Amino acid sequence: MTSTSGSVRVLVVDDDFAVAAIHRGYLESMPGFEVVGEAHRGPEALEAVATLAPDLVLLDIHLPEMSGIEVLHRIRALPGPPVDVIAITAAREMETVRGAMAGGVVHYLVKPFALKTFRERMELYAATRKDLLRRAAESGSKLEQSDVDRILQSRQRTLAPQSLPKGLSPRTLDLVASTLRAAGGADLSAIEVAERCGMARVSARRYLEHLERTGLAEVRPRYGQTGRPENGYRWVQ
Repeated sequence: MTSTSGSVRVLVVDDDFAVAAIHRGYLESMPGFEVVGEAHRGPEALEAVATLAPDLVLLDIHLPEMSGIEVLHRIRALPGPPVDVIAITAAREMETVRGAMAGGVVHYLVKPFALKTFRERMELYAATRKDLLRRAAESGSKLEQSDVDRILQSRQRTLAPQSLPKGLSPRTLDLVASTLRAAGGADLSAIEVAERCGMARVSARRYLEHLERTGLAEVRPRYGQTGRPENGYRWVQ
């Protein structure tokens, strides 16, 4: 099934309803993408792929009842046209990443990430897909070596690891980001984050500043009882 508008038809799969809604909102803000459904469990995702026939699945790895890796491999066994899959997950274990790549994901996007990063990856995917379809149509489904090389190079660029500033840990970054999200839109200072995460204030501030630089958090001054200003950080939905 193909959208009459030519948009990329996307199925969003995430066990967290709020996160799925955020990803849906991201996609709906971008031209060229159409969200055709959401799923929150492994079996539900497979049923949605079979019935909705999306072009692309945004797949979380940590799913109830069936892991995202198993879902990925079962998608590959389904009859019909191939479905592209982009893993969007907090899972960073080498075994998980290798399993996803072996299953043929076109990208592995690690949470948390900024809207800018999400938009860049989706636009690159859409451009690569459009180029592939155009070249296949022009050549009667047969590609030259140069065409294949170009497609593979684009895929390798999308799979490039996301780097963190020296001294920052992905696991701790997840913890700080989760702490901000759990605040429900309220501001938290570096001291408050440090206390909730069990870490030093200086370290908490470094992670908060990184989230602010990448667009995942916003900062504004707060004034305590002494009148001395301090920064408050809030998760950006």
